[in-house]
Amino acid sequence: MSGGDQHYYFGGGDHVTMHGGSGNVGIDKRVTPAQELPEAVREALHQLLALVQELRAQVPTASADALDDALPALRTESDVQPQERHRALLAVAGIAATIGGLGVPIVEAVNKVLELMGAQ
Repeated sequence: MSGGDQHYYFGGGDHVTMHGGSGNVGIDKRVTPAQELPEAVREALHQLLALVQELRAQVPTASADALDDALPALRTESDVQPQERHRALLAVAGIAATIGGLGVPIVEAVNKVLELMGAQ
């Protein structure tokens, strides 16, 4: 260190370098908003949501509740991080896979969205 610089490392990835001064406080933890979805992903999500709405009425209450939990992350207007949307897609695919033939179109729609998002 030269010129009185102080370096701090907080283990979890935060690294702070302070160049003099006094009363320095805090770390700026800005959250980056989710990126705009490409049109193909938006269309695929709309199709998936329509299928999920139909499926919801045909599954047990516990599965319907799990679908309800996933729906906000699947809406195109939702400002969610990609990993949250990915988890919701996998949850929907898991439920759809357990109900047999009725769930096949939903599993296919989820796979299409994942492929368009580059997650497959």
